[in-house]
Amino acid sequence: MAKKTSDPASLKLETRLAVAGRNPERFDGAVNPPVHRATTLVIPDAGDLYDTPKKTYALEGMAIHEALREALIGVEGGAGATLAPSGLGACTLAMLTVAKAGGEFLVTDSVYGPTRRFCETMLKRIGVKTRYFDPRIGADIADMLAPNTCGVFLESPGSLTFEIQDVPAIAAAARARNVPVLLDNTWSAGVYFKPFDHGVDLSIQALTKYQMGHADAFMGAVISSTAEWEARVRTAYKQLGLGVGPDDAYLVLRGMRTMAVRLESQARSALAIAQWLEAQPQVIRALHPALPSHPDHTLWKRDFKGASACFGFVLKPTTPARLKAMLESYSLFSMGFSWGGFESLVVPCDENVHRTVTPWQAEGPLIRLSIGLEHVDDLTADLAQGLSHLGE
Repeated sequence: MAKKTSDPASLKLETRLAVAGRNPERFDGAVNPPVHRATTLVIPDAGDLYDTPKKTYALEGMAIHEALREALIGVEGGAGATLAPSGLGACTLAMLTVAKAGGEFLVTDSVYGPTRRFCETMLKRIGVKTRYFDPRIGADIADMLAPNTCGVFLESPGSLTFEIQDVPAIAAAARARNVPVLLDNTWSAGVYFKPFDHGVDLSIQALTKYQMGHADAFMGAVISSTAEWEARVRTAYKQLGLGVGPDDAYLVLRGMRTMAVRLESQARSALAIAQWLEAQPQVIRALHPALPSHPDHTLWKRDFKGASACFGFVLKPTTPARLKAMLESYSLFSMGFSWGGFESLVVPCDENVHRTVTPWQAEGPLIRLSIGLEHVDDLTADLAQGLSHLGE
């Protein structure tokens, strides 16, 4: 890359991912930013030791971290990105940035289980209450906003039950009361849903998923809508003593170089498999927002540019023994608690669905799939032989 593009926003996603953070002239011709394994930074000028905008400690991030943050903003927009050691770490960093003693968070009832656990333990211990709301509440969330509401936490779609939330309506109600909106936007990878176009203040990504894409490193990020929000998140980040390793940052950035083509392939396969599952006699319904049968399909079509490769389906009632036989029969789908990687995963979800105000009701077992890069025909054949263990 001979010259730096003056307006990265004018480039297509694939190009932005390929060029983000690259500066061969600065790095002796290397196409990739270097990995600095460092703690101490040597500062020759005594005037730069304190109260300076200059970097004084490697925990603040080196060249590889800066390149990764640039790539994240290039995908999702916003004014800045702060890295965290994991996706959950990004969720908790964002919440602690806006939390205040005596305050109350409004949290979607379909929220990621570990985020719910954080609300009910750590936040409670420091004097912050949590009140859950129906994921489909929309503009009616205005009735729940109170003087002590310190934030609204969304996750769209829910990572187990896949409800799409009316983010613009919720954000408009919150903004009218000067309440910040936080969104776990991991499912879209920042590609298929643009949070800052819909009123979100802080967007959260579990970079372990699609950005990393290779199931070998943990990381998260909080992307801020404005410079003011970025300053607040960075302050909380420093106060908590957080940091991410340079090798992990390198791996995530390397994964992002190919994320657009991986995500497109995986999303196409996932939709084909969801359509196939809908026609199987053992399946009652597929929970994929891009399917017209999904109850929130209209919202998805209005607000999203596409759908990623993680979705669920509900089986007809069956015995525990038959369900176990199905899950253990797969040769390509592995059981594991993640998604977004190159490998296809399956997990039964009923034990992980926790609700407070909107009980989860399904006719049979809930199964979640993450579709990887294997050929869709091979994956469908593997699912078919698994379903055969259930009978018809």
